[in-house]
Amino acid sequence: MKICLMTGARPNFIKVAPLIRSIRKAQTEGRDVEYTLVYAGPEDDPTLEGSLFDDLEMPRPDVYLGVSSQNVNEITSGVMSAFETYLNEHPTDVVIVVDDLASTMAAAIVAKKHGIRLAHLVAGTRSFDINMPKEINRLVIDGLSDLLFTAGSGTGTTAEQSKIYVVGNILMDTLRYNLPRFRRPAILEGFEDGRYAVLTINRRALLANPENLVQMLLVMANQLEHMPVFIPLRKEAAKVVGPLLEGLENMRLVEPLSYLEFGYLTAHAKVVITDSGNVAEEATFNGVPCVTLNNYTEHIETVKQGTNVLVNEDPELLANALYEIVEGEPKNYSIPERWDGRTADRILQTLLG
Repeated sequence: MKICLMTGARPNFIKVAPLIRSIRKAQTEGRDVEYTLVYAGPEDDPTLEGSLFDDLEMPRPDVYLGVSSQNVNEITSGVMSAFETYLNEHPTDVVIVVDDLASTMAAAIVAKKHGIRLAHLVAGTRSFDINMPKEINRLVIDGLSDLLFTAGSGTGTTAEQSKIYVVGNILMDTLRYNLPRFRRPAILEGFEDGRYAVLTINRRALLANPENLVQMLLVMANQLEHMPVFIPLRKEAAKVVGPLLEGLENMRLVEPLSYLEFGYLTAHAKVVITDSGNVAEEATFNGVPCVTLNNYTEHIETVKQGTNVLVNEDPELLANALYEIVEGEPKNYSIPERWDGRTADRILQTLLG
């Protein structure tokens, strides 16, 4: 079996790394399976720092499609054209697409037009807001896929039940594998574990409203005044957030960290504030209180069972949530079903039969 692992952004590699380990293990056991790792972007993509692949103990992509744009339609058309060429030249039995990006949707469309078996990794996540481009991507990808690999039974997909495989949360495969390898970052020198906060911001809609963002930053500075708040941001987000931090002495903008350093930072924080579903999932696993700057999450189990609280982009709700975390009793939580580190093995077993 020839498997194509199609990735479109940095977080995708964190989710395919366990699959590569499972495939390599199957090969040592004599199973007839091989894979090709394809990336939609260019080889010099600055978000793919060399340490990422070293940290994840995985190879760099075998193929770079070279598509680089901020425009969703340009990404879609570019990936469709480049992936078409790739499939014409490389016999493929299964294409596995990850998450809900424009590049993911583009690859899914091309794979099905070639009559290739299509699997969606992390399927069934829903915001139920059709005005969100990613929601449209999810609907298209799930509709086309032959195999829908979901994290749990509470997913939002309306596809045929025969397509749905509840394999578990593959992000936890990576987290469990790397927990003993996490490295304490240098920025924590002089600070105790559990006595600092972490803020991550990436969502464009949030960054596009600096007037409201500065109000939320003021709330964080005030509610967390007795501890540093570390803010590791990449270039574009840092350009927006940096100037808003003037006078907020405990708010510390820092350079992006490696995967293993960031994992340590969030796992040992007093609280994590984020707009990332992946970061919220990891916080639930680590038992760290998490505040999500959104009015929904595709990972509702982090709210129902975990440590996550949704506050939209409302400074008042944010203040209340942080007060409860700092002054209140710890929230009871549990680790959702099948966050056991065996998701990749279940996926490969389904594919191989």
